[in-house]
Amino acid sequence: MDNNATLTTSPSTLEKKPTGLKLFFTRLLQQRMLVLMSIPFVIWLVIFKYVPIWGWTIAFQDYQPGLKFSEQQWVGFKHFKILFTDETFSDQFLRAVRNTLAMSGINLILGFVSAITLALLLNEVRKVAFKRVVQTVSYLPHFISWVVAAGIIQTTLAPDGVINELLKWIGVIDKGQEYLFLGKAEWFWGIFGASSVWKDIGWNTIVYLAAISSIDPAQYEAAEMDGAGRLRRMWYITLPGIKPVVIVLLIMNIGYLMESGFEPQYLLGNGMNVDYSENIDIFVLKYGLQQFNFPLATAAGMFKTVVSFILLFSANHIAKRMGQERLF
Repeated sequence: MDNNATLTTSPSTLEKKPTGLKLFFTRLLQQRMLVLMSIPFVIWLVIFKYVPIWGWTIAFQDYQPGLKFSEQQWVGFKHFKILFTDETFSDQFLRAVRNTLAMSGINLILGFVSAITLALLLNEVRKVAFKRVVQTVSYLPHFISWVVAAGIIQTTLAPDGVINELLKWIGVIDKGQEYLFLGKAEWFWGIFGASSVWKDIGWNTIVYLAAISSIDPAQYEAAEMDGAGRLRRMWYITLPGIKPVVIVLLIMNIGYLMESGFEPQYLLGNGMNVDYSENIDIFVLKYGLQQFNFPLATAAGMFKTVVSFILLFSANHIAKRMGQERLF
């Protein structure tokens, strides 16, 4: 063999892989069908999520509906100061913030614990027919509107409702006595939490059951051969297996801590429990829209959105620092 012979390389192997914009457009062309399918969603996102952000400018104006945008009077952070310092609104707004965070926190804790517990229990059920019945029964309340659900809750908690009759039957209260559950302001948070769990526990369980189904069955078989019981298999296999899903959902739900809902508070709230049922959305309706104070309503809504944004990024950053799964 000639030692002076040189190796030759075909021109195709010398071609550089596309980078930067060229790589982007190459992948865009390769995935053109997915891009076309996503166009309607992008249009919806822009129209209903980004275009309305323009309305935030109302929070910095003494807005007059009949005037053009150029004719509006700009007042800076006046309406934000009113929310936190004005004697007329500050107490109500701070109370609404407290109630929002309290109800969201209760819903977050009870929702996670109940959904994960139900998913773990359903995963251990061996009779398929019974499992399907339980799943169906737990899913059904999710598809009931809050208007109907509130009517059921009010009827159940009424002085002559099922709960009072049950308490009389077991001897907790005497005959002739009744609890006015929705008339006790300090009980509203608990009623809201229990109602939310009843309505959404089955729906929230779906994602955990899907995560559990992706765990390798060989792990359970090996643990069973080593003598691990059901509780140990749950603790050492199932829970670690769904941990990434739990953390991602927890981060997302922390971002919604300022969103405690509107329908249940509006429908179950009354003059006797208003101190605990009025959240930010009810405040916006009551003191903003109904009084035609649109700048104040916009400022309150903007505050809620900004705080939610901060909570979401903070939770994601903490998860990143702890080496856990994260959204981005």
